[in-house]
Amino acid sequence: MKIARDWNVPASGSGFVTRFKVRRSFIDRYDIKDAGGQAHLEYWIPAEDLNDFNAAIVGTIEVVRSFP
Repeated sequence: MKIARDWNVPASGSGFVTRFKVRRSFIDRYDIKDAGGQAHLEYWIPAEDLNDFNAAIVGTIEVVRSFP
């Protein structure tokens, strides 16, 4: 939530925290990256893989928190 609140809001005016599932067969192709400390680990999916990423989402995307 810190990234959405403290980085995204000042940069773009809002931030969102979402939760969703991704097929393991897709996500296993990527490494987990440090996005600002051990508490902020994430997968970095290259833009050219966005269509495959979207196709690998399973179920619905839930907005957990929003920062207007």
